[in-house]
Amino acid sequence: MASSERWLDREAGPLVRPYAMTRGRTRPEGEGFELIAVVAATGVPPGDRLRYSPDHARVLRACARPVPVVELSADLGLPIGVVRVLLGDLRDEGLIAVVAEVEPVRGRRPPNGVLREVLNGLRAL
Repeated sequence: MASSERWLDREAGPLVRPYAMTRGRTRPEGEGFELIAVVAATGVPPGDRLRYSPDHARVLRACARPVPVVELSADLGLPIGVVRVLLGDLRDEGLIAVVAEVEPVRGRRPPNGVLREVLNGLRAL
C-alpha cells in the first residue's frame, strides 16, 4: 500500500484525528465561543502571523462574512470543538472577532405546542 493511500479513506476522507488539528487542545485560550455566536474576519491581513495549519486558513476564509460558529462547523465539516480551538487561535492573533452574541433568555420556555411538535418530529425519525 502506498504511503499516500494509508492516510486517505475513500469514503471518510483524510484520516486526521481532531486532536492533531488542535495540537492536543480541547478548548480555546480565554473565553470560549457559544454555538450561536456570530464570528467574522476583522480584515486585518494575516501576513506572517498566520503560522498555523491549513485548517486555520480555511476557517479564516469562511469568516469573510459573518457566520455563526455552529454553521461554520457544519460548512467546513469539522467538529465543533476543533472549530472553537481554531477560532480561539485566530482571535488571539486579531484576525477574527465575535460580532454578535445572542443572550439566552433565562426562565423562559417555548410554548408547549412547540415542544410537542419537536417531540413528535423526533419520534418520527
